[in-house]
Amino acid sequence: MAFIVWLSDWMIPIIIFGIIIYGLIKNVNVYEAFIEGAADGLKVVIDILPTLIGLMMAVGMLRSSGALTGISNLIKPFISWTKFPSEVVPIALMRTFSSSAATGLILDIFKNYGPDSFIGRLVSIMFGCTETIFYTLSVYFMTVKIKNSRYTLAGALLATFVGIIASYYLALWIFGV
Repeated sequence: MAFIVWLSDWMIPIIIFGIIIYGLIKNVNVYEAFIEGAADGLKVVIDILPTLIGLMMAVGMLRSSGALTGISNLIKPFISWTKFPSEVVPIALMRTFSSSAATGLILDIFKNYGPDSFIGRLVSIMFGCTETIFYTLSVYFMTVKIKNSRYTLAGALLATFVGIIASYYLALWIFGV
């Protein structure tokens, strides 16, 4: 166990020094390559900033308007027969838009039910089994200027739905109710 703790403390510095050493072995000007990469990264940030601002505004409006609660209330009757906790529905919906907003909702779950409760464990597993679909699609597709996303959204929504179901059954299997 002590080795794992030591390794986790030193993993990032080892990787950084490894990259520098590899660059020096390959006769790459590591500092120049770093500066060039940082400049390219800044250009990407400037390109995606309007999309991020629009998405964050939409998430803020969704949360503050009560639309999230309304949508959750519409979905609850359809899932009541599955014994899926209705408290998790807002997190499942918000996770598709914003990781930080979903984290805020998860912290509320932890505060109300505790992180070691079934619902706390379920949302923790669900957070790892799902992705912020709309954020990811908007940022990456805007960055590379893709206009036709074809079936990406449908596939991502299906994968998230499967991730939610898988997280529920994993939580049942590992922790029980």
